[in-house]
This record gives sequence, C-alpha cells and structure tokens, in this order.
Amino acid sequence: MSKEKIQICPEFYDIMPPEYRDLVEQATYGKEGRGWKDIGQSKELIESHSLCAGCPESMAFRYILASLPNPEDTVMVGSTGCTSLVFPMVAVHNIHSLFGNQNAVASGLKRALSVRFPGRIKDVVVLAGDGATVDIGLDMTLQAWFRQEKFTTICFDNELYANTGGQESGLMRKGFVAKMAPVGKTFDKVRLPEIARESGCAYVVNCTVSKPNLVEKVIRNAVLIAREIGPTYLQLYTPCILEIGKNSMEGLQEMRDSEKPGERFRYYEYVTDSAKQFLADLEAKDKQTAATAIEA
Repeated sequence: MSKEKIQICPEFYDIMPPEYRDLVEQATYGKEGRGWKDIGQSKELIESHSLCAGCPESMAFRYILASLPNPEDTVMVGSTGCTSLVFPMVAVHNIHSLFGNQNAVASGLKRALSVRFPGRIKDVVVLAGDGATVDIGLDMTLQAWFRQEKFTTICFDNELYANTGGQESGLMRKGFVAKMAPVGKTFDKVRLPEIARESGCAYVVNCTVSKPNLVEKVIRNAVLIAREIGPTYLQLYTPCILEIGKNSMEGLQEMRDSEKPGERFRYYEYVTDSAKQFLADLEAKDKQTAATAIEA
C-alpha cells in the first residue's frame, strides 16, 4: 500500500466515486513523519467501525493506525475480543488468531517475513485485549519475550472481558464488581508492565489513550525499537464504558482520572540502555534532517 502502488487509471478517473478519489489523493501512506494529526486524512487505514459510541478503543485504534511508521509494510495480529470487530474495517494487513495465541502467530509471521522479504522492513504489531494477553495467552506472550522476538505487543486493557458480559480478568483492579464478577476482584491487578521488563522487553509503557500525541510517541518508539533491538510492550487503558457503568461521553474523563499521580495508569516507561541509545541516535538524525530542510 503506497502512493506508487495505488493510483487511479486516468481513463477511469472521472467515473470513480469521489470518496475513492479523495482516499487515493489525500492518503497518508508513504508520508514521512505521519502521526495522529493526520487522522482526518488517514481514511485509507480506518474510516468507520462497529464499536460502541464513545468507546475508547475506537480512539486508540485511530491514533495507533495514524502513528504506524510504515503501515504499507505492517502486519497486525489480533485476537478474539472487541478488537476483532474493528480489524475487518482496517486497511492494514492483519491476521485474526485463535484466542490467546496471537504472540505465537506473530513470532512465526515475523520470521517468515524476514525470509520472504530479505533486506526489507516488515513490522509486526500484536494488538489484543487483557484476556488474550495476560490470561489465556500469557504463556505465549511471555515466551515471545523470552525468545526476544522483534515485534511490538499492544494490550488494550479494559480491565475485564468486555465483549462477553463483564467477567473478571487478571488485569481487573482489586475490589471491582462487574456484572459477571459479583463478589468483586479479590487480588491486585497483575503487574504486566513489570513482568514485561523482567522478561526482556526493551521498551515498556503503561498509559491511557487520553493524549493522542503521547500515543503517537510511544507507538513510534515501540515499533522502531522492535525493529532493531528486541520485543516491546505497550499497555493502554481503554475502559469499556458499557461494563463500568459510564455514559458514552465519559470515557475520556475516566482515562484522565486513572492516569493521575498515584493511580494505576499513571505514566510508566521503561527503556533499556541500548534502546535509549537508539532513540537518542534517531532524535539526532531527525534534528539533522529538519535542519537540512530549513537550510534548503
């Protein structure tokens, strides 16, 4: 998917639907430095979805897709859950795995792509919910990190099983009462970011998706570090407003409340020394490029 690959034949241009002409002419694929501010033009990646009105996952999807460094050469691996309702509407190559085995599928995919396309960058990004990541799929999540598989894992943490009635997950906070967890969670939220750090991830972030510029930064960092250094992990709070008893307009405030100092989604970042050096070199390169452009 690039400007060179998708073009409208001049003979057919006048009869093509205006929506398609706009998609091709205003698309962001192939654009250097693309990010969340390009959401209005990134219709080629996602335009509509079937999630609930006001769902924070829909915001997260748009920010992530707009921030992928190289969407035309990215393959996303999803799992059963609310995210699987969106992937059919996403114009980035994606695979729907069995519930919980997304990191095993991504491991084989990343290796196969390196053989099939030697010398060409092919990013693999896993995106799954907390049930697939820390409950049913924890074994395969950890083993991918132990093996130092070079791809990014993103967990949409809504702290329960959102699309099956509100069952308890390992990432549900202690004491929370859900429709299908009436006695409340009896133990603390599993500290998966810390586990990811101890399991060999080169870059780990725990945050909400209330700030699009922050999401853009961590997505870019995670994908680029995974290319060169090793596995990366992002845990993003995307609360299920339906299951926690909020109105459709309250998702953003829920995330803001949960990221305050002392709260469970206060910003947390871990970066290995090698990843820090990589990001510093990347920043220096970007500054040099910007300076050269100004001089020109």
